[in-house]
Amino acid sequence: MPQPIRLKDHEKDARLVKRRVVFCAVAIIVLTCLLIMRMYYLQVVQYEHHSTLAENNRIHVQPLPPTRGLIFDRNGVIIADNRPSFSLTVTRERAGDWLSVLDTVVEVLELADDDRALFERRVRQGRRPFEPVPILFELSEEQIARIAVNQFRLPGVEVAAQLVRHYPQQEHFAHSVGYVGRINEQELKRLDPTDYAGTHHIGKTGIERFYEDELHGEVGYEEVETNARGRVLRVLKRVDPKPGKDIVLSLDVHLQEAAENALGGRRGAVVAIDPNNGEVLAMVSQPSFDPNPFVTGISFKAYGELRDSIDQPLYNRVLRGLYPPGSTIKPMVAVAGLDAGVVTPQTRVFDPGFYQLPNHSHKYRNWNRNGDGWVDLNLAIARSNDTYFYDLAHKMGVDRMHDYMSRFGLGQRVALDMFEETAGLMPSRDWKRARYRQPWYPGETLILGIGQGYMQTTPLQLAQATALMATRGKWIRPHLAKSVDGRLPSDPNPIADIVLRDPKFWDYGIRGMEEVLHGPRGTARKVGDSSVYRIAGKSGTAQVVAIKQGEKYDRNKVQERHRDHALFVAFAPAEKPQIAVAVMVENGESGSGVAAPVVKQVMDAWLLDKETGQLKAEFALPQTAEVSQR
Repeated sequence: MPQPIRLKDHEKDARLVKRRVVFCAVAIIVLTCLLIMRMYYLQVVQYEHHSTLAENNRIHVQPLPPTRGLIFDRNGVIIADNRPSFSLTVTRERAGDWLSVLDTVVEVLELADDDRALFERRVRQGRRPFEPVPILFELSEEQIARIAVNQFRLPGVEVAAQLVRHYPQQEHFAHSVGYVGRINEQELKRLDPTDYAGTHHIGKTGIERFYEDELHGEVGYEEVETNARGRVLRVLKRVDPKPGKDIVLSLDVHLQEAAENALGGRRGAVVAIDPNNGEVLAMVSQPSFDPNPFVTGISFKAYGELRDSIDQPLYNRVLRGLYPPGSTIKPMVAVAGLDAGVVTPQTRVFDPGFYQLPNHSHKYRNWNRNGDGWVDLNLAIARSNDTYFYDLAHKMGVDRMHDYMSRFGLGQRVALDMFEETAGLMPSRDWKRARYRQPWYPGETLILGIGQGYMQTTPLQLAQATALMATRGKWIRPHLAKSVDGRLPSDPNPIADIVLRDPKFWDYGIRGMEEVLHGPRGTARKVGDSSVYRIAGKSGTAQVVAIKQGEKYDRNKVQERHRDHALFVAFAPAEKPQIAVAVMVENGESGSGVAAPVVKQVMDAWLLDKETGQLKAEFALPQTAEVSQR
């Protein structure tokens, strides 16, 4: 049977269409309302937030690093300055695939793989967003031209002109002034990111490190408008940076050169101090090195050669070198013995060439195996008689020895502004018990009395102890800075002066030091005889390897680097001290024969007029002193 024809219900279809139209209309209205609400929220409620984001896409704040302060010697000769240099910088946020960009840089400039690794390490260091990071310094004209030709291949890479630290005196002040270097990751964590924004170098050693806050200055900034590619279109606002403060050092370039020449290329150290104000006049550690390559990044090969050199040019012997002081401390021990009341100026000791403790067979030898006979305090210093000072040390005991020598600055940091200084060692009973878990033996006290044994000092400490003899106990910390931004340096922790029971005790110690150079039996009389002014000094010899009991030192049987160190300390003029000098010549063997002439040359360079060969006018002695000298 045929199916019935279904008739279309137009009324029902109309209702369906109407419902759909209404639903769509409602949906459109709702969506429109939501859109309007969202637009209102973004445009009105969050207007400031999104306008700031949009502005930041167009406007950037760029830091302006300050110019580092300059460093001069006492006469205005520049020691550390800043010179313009072209550097290659990479902005990681604008470089896209910055690793491939670095590959292109290496290819364009034809650099080595080591350079590529160095570039990547520098870029990876955490810095502020959109801050250019220098990866290559001191570009040549050819390198600049290659970068310009290939600029389309190097997004985010730019050639920038900046000031780079330069040391025109090169190796002459490497150990005192130090150098700056790139900020490493550890330094980056402790530095204020605002203060060091745009700055890529920081003081690493010496004066550059100690006075970093003064030399660095204050960072500035500028707001710049950029296009979509990050190119600067215009500067909207600028706040200029404040340059670092200039520092004038007490060092003298000419005296520094004279001290280096006096050393004659030998390994050693020279320190010259003005005892009246603590100013360090010369500070030499040989061999030295050129600090300029460290500023922009020294190569691995060049640094390896310096680090592995047997002569240790990177080692600051003045501040970090630890040596037994030897007989150089005998005048201080003598003054201590007088003040402690264990000896008098007239106390005599018979020297048969050795000393023995009561009820002991061991012989502590004098350097003069034949002995000097009866020796008093004055002759003991002049002859550097070990036997006398063995006896003096035994009478004093280690406890009083430790206390008195510590007052002279031995075993402690004495400098005001020298970051790398080592404290050295002034041993005591407690120290040995803690270090070796052993008691202190009487024989060790005897050795301490002639500056041997456990005692370790730096050349700077010996110079300061000598300056204390010159000023009769007035403590002024040695310092390198003569003025910082025109202001004198101050000592926040002054050390108390050495006050003796009788001030005349100083005279006895100083008289013995004068006899060393000007007495008939002085160990350095050959040096003193050639002087036009009186010098108070003391020689010393520091053993590098021990000599067995009963054996004699034979230089021909000892390797050159195992021979004794030569030391000499002195101040002059003895009547009106103007300079105190300490010299240490590694493996020089003879303090009087090797180190004393170095001291004399340094003093002559400072005290004498080159034309007349006489004392300079400012150092001239009163007429009464000149008459008494004759």
